[in-house]
Amino acid sequence: MYTTISGGVCAAQGFRAAGLHVGVKTHNVNKKDVALIVSDAPCTAAAVFTKNVVKAAPVLVTKAHLEKGGIRAIIANSGNANACAPNGEENAVRMCAAAAKAIGCAPEEVLVASTGVIGQTLKVEAIENGVPELYSLLASSGAASDAAAHAIMTTDTVKKEFAAEVLIGGKPVRIGGIAKGSGMIHPNMGTMLCFLTTDCAISKEMLEMALGEVVRMTFNRISVDGDTSTNDTCCILANGLAGNPEIREMDERYVDFVMKLHEVCYSLARMMAKDGEGAKHLITCTVRGAASEEQAETISKSVISSTLTKAAIFGCDANWGRVLCAMGYSGESFDPGKVDVSFASDAGDILVCQNGRGLAFDEELAKKILSEDEVDIDITIQEGEESCTCWGCDITYDYIKINGDYRT
Repeated sequence: MYTTISGGVCAAQGFRAAGLHVGVKTHNVNKKDVALIVSDAPCTAAAVFTKNVVKAAPVLVTKAHLEKGGIRAIIANSGNANACAPNGEENAVRMCAAAAKAIGCAPEEVLVASTGVIGQTLKVEAIENGVPELYSLLASSGAASDAAAHAIMTTDTVKKEFAAEVLIGGKPVRIGGIAKGSGMIHPNMGTMLCFLTTDCAISKEMLEMALGEVVRMTFNRISVDGDTSTNDTCCILANGLAGNPEIREMDERYVDFVMKLHEVCYSLARMMAKDGEGAKHLITCTVRGAASEEQAETISKSVISSTLTKAAIFGCDANWGRVLCAMGYSGESFDPGKVDVSFASDAGDILVCQNGRGLAFDEELAKKILSEDEVDIDITIQEGEESCTCWGCDITYDYIKINGDYRT
């Protein structure tokens, strides 16, 4: 039994959250810039990080703390990435220490994350001074999750949160999360932060396996601009307060947990792709008839990452040649003479390429289809039975404006 619920990162038992403006962001005092998530009980934890060789200080500190176990909290700031910055690791540790002091736990029991401008010194004193008030605001409500979700936003235009419930061993288990991500998003993690919480009782080994499996099928299948960030962090805390029999092997209970975790991450991933910086369209690309899931994924990723395809969708131009071109340089081998391409949306669907050749089609209908907020690119390659779906967005004039003066 699966149920979507409210509450975001506070939906699971024993989790509280808060968000507050403490002064990391100086240009707008109305924007929250530090979030705190706390569990009433020690948690099993797992995380996935950026594959960028250049890793921000919070990534390195969080990796070290995960090895200790018994995690109690996550503290995160927006407005400054604390990457390639003076005293980076020292300041990340100071953030953990400030949160730990308020909570009454060891600094190693706190995970830390940052997002924002690279290379600038973090105003860690502002965070340290603000933590006591931040801690006092902790609550287990939907409003508290909302505050935390807003506190980690940078160029995001909407908050991103989701929660769901599933019965495991006869016990209702909840999984919730908040995320941020709008620009610098590319498969193999983007400039995203995602904090997931669950009251499921699950071993560390199974939690790590579940998160890795789900991230591969969700967050690693989105792209906004082809840039992989220095700060990407997706972590999950499991405090076991649901009281279900602990998941220790890949049994039916594990499958149920993974399916529900996938639903949460899938929803958050789509929100990120749709909220790409300056974006007007969410692009969903599905490749069918592939010889393997890996082949389908590589081709689909290539299409959603293509700047020219993004530009064509922005202009509502059914230029399927851009799609075929992106498929061709994906690195996967296929027969171009067996490729079909169609565009679809709530306004209808239209086949524009069949067996690798262009068709006469209604340009006005195509434009109407591509004018919708969400557009599907459906591809069949007649190589086998496998398929894969990836998500991206168009590229607009606003993307250049946002990133042209992002630092200043």
